[in-house]
Amino acid sequence: MATFTLIFILFLSIGTFTQLWLKARHIGYIQDHQQTVPDAFIDKISSIEHQKAANYTIAKVRFGQIMLLIEMVLLLFWTLGGGLNFVDQYWQIFAWSNLWTGVAVIMSVMLISSLLDLPSNIYNTFYLEERFGFNKMTPGLFISDLLKSILLTFLIGIPLIFIVLWLMESMGQYWWIDVWAVWMGFSLLMIWAYPAFIAPLFNKFSPLENQALKQRIEALLQRNGFTSQGIFVMDGSKRSGHGNAYFTGFGNNKRIVFFDTLLAGLTIDEVEAVLAHEVGHFKHKHIVKRMIWMALLTFASLALLGWLMQQSWFYSGLGVSTHSTYMALLLFTLCLPVFTFFLQPIMARASRQHEFEADDFAAQQANPQHLIHALVKLYKENANTLTPDPLHSSFYDSHPPAPVRIAHLSAKSVIN
Repeated sequence: MATFTLIFILFLSIGTFTQLWLKARHIGYIQDHQQTVPDAFIDKISSIEHQKAANYTIAKVRFGQIMLLIEMVLLLFWTLGGGLNFVDQYWQIFAWSNLWTGVAVIMSVMLISSLLDLPSNIYNTFYLEERFGFNKMTPGLFISDLLKSILLTFLIGIPLIFIVLWLMESMGQYWWIDVWAVWMGFSLLMIWAYPAFIAPLFNKFSPLENQALKQRIEALLQRNGFTSQGIFVMDGSKRSGHGNAYFTGFGNNKRIVFFDTLLAGLTIDEVEAVLAHEVGHFKHKHIVKRMIWMALLTFASLALLGWLMQQSWFYSGLGVSTHSTYMALLLFTLCLPVFTFFLQPIMARASRQHEFEADDFAAQQANPQHLIHALVKLYKENANTLTPDPLHSSFYDSHPPAPVRIAHLSAKSVIN
């Protein structure tokens, strides 16, 4: 067996079983604490609600364990199992140009992968979410979303893949600089275009009608120098009972979006505090920092791909017989997460630090108790566990654990 094949299997095995172990720890920790509501929440969340959150989280994590093993098997199928070779050989029959063959192969792998994911998506939506009372999706809406997503994938994916492959084949040794520039431009374009052209294909966005709330929000935005194209309410309730709020867009095309489920459960003071948290991300330039970080990672990754695609062992070690730009791109995209899994805690830690900074900003702009009340309601309504395993949380969680976050805000409340 080739050396790189052994390295790939070793990293895949270590990463997979580390994640399985972390998930098992997470389940055990939640089970050990599911009978007792943490002190910070004892007067806010009932024992029944706490146990529901524990059961919901455990069910999701157990499903995640199964999916992790399935993903490992599928990755081995695509690579060492010859799946990519089979798809490539099928399209070679048509004797198209290398560019269009590459587009066909990549789009085929994406489509097949989506179809293979379909049973898990159906199970998650119509059994797991349904079981805990969160699913509002109908079969008709599910199919409609699926068809729209596939159509968008073809409309956007085919031109983008063609341009990337053309640059890889035509721009010489340093093609990856040109691809990086195109990819960054495409990413910025999608951030700008998503709220205006793509999101409305799936959801209805209505201007916020509550004038009292609108005035509070506009005053908050004005004193922090935040401009947007409007404040909108999204009909999230037609798909899920979960609530959320977010900023979307870029430059002058920014929008503020509230799920209707969130507005239904929070007071005006609490909504203002939640939005102040989101504005905190803007004031601390978290989005810009993440974009810069991702740009640097993408640049380094493409440079690495530029070197790897010249190495015969890269293809043979991953079960591919034909050396081509499109096969190098596919292999790299599929296998990079195997070798970068242990960078995940670093990214998660940075994200949690950003959340603390945004909470600190919100505590200056609004009463910290209002944000605490809003978060508790969201934890309750979304059935977020209050007792995650600390090690699992450090690997995966982009937000601080509930008790840690509430304690942080409570300290700010005392100071204020």
